[in-house]
Amino acid sequence: MSSSLRDLKVYTTHPHGCSYLAKQEATTLFVDPRQELDIHLYSSLSALGFRRSGRHVYRPHCSNCQACVPARVPVALFEPSRSQRRTLKRNSDLRVLCTEDIQDEEAYQLYKDYIEQRHADGDMFPPTREQYESFLNDAWDCTRYYRFYDEQNKLQAVAVVDVMLDGLSAIYTFFNPQAQKRGLGSFAILWQIEETKALGLPYLYLGYWVKGCRKMDYKVDYQPLELYQNNLWALHSPS
Repeated sequence: MSSSLRDLKVYTTHPHGCSYLAKQEATTLFVDPRQELDIHLYSSLSALGFRRSGRHVYRPHCSNCQACVPARVPVALFEPSRSQRRTLKRNSDLRVLCTEDIQDEEAYQLYKDYIEQRHADGDMFPPTREQYESFLNDAWDCTRYYRFYDEQNKLQAVAVVDVMLDGLSAIYTFFNPQAQKRGLGSFAILWQIEETKALGLPYLYLGYWVKGCRKMDYKVDYQPLELYQNNLWALHSPS
């Protein structure tokens, strides 16, 4: 069995370049990777603003900056906007399949194309099999892989999701970079909101919102949105 929150060992990294804001240094707080985490402890950590990446559970811990703010959607209150309803309609042809892993070449090639064409300026470029396996295929017992296929049986998107006690955690989504008109990134979040509702869970965790970071701005499009600040979750009012 896992220990309680008070028994967890955590470590901080040395300051390093921030992935989100230029000219900023970042420090990250990690849970000891040797620590056994069950679904109860993992859910509690998520509610405190922690995220999972591969085998690591972490939270930003920067002394001079609090720009990274945990965000989640209270799905019972969510109503799609007009543009989001159009996105849902454009993708109504997609078929969803849940699989145990994404180790196959079809999924990896989609990931490779996505990183090369959408994130060539990011930390995951250039994509490699080793990086892909450690980041996304090192599944936990609660991890689900949702694949989205079109009517020609072509894989269009993959959403990697953790199922926790109080919601789903959107770990990562990658999709066909050529299908821009579909709005697959937005659709994947909308689908996960509906799946969270269907499972009777209250929240979809979206990771960190970073004000001033273009790549993270999309998260405020899903309203209402709760942000974790000053050790409390509260509704965020978009300006």
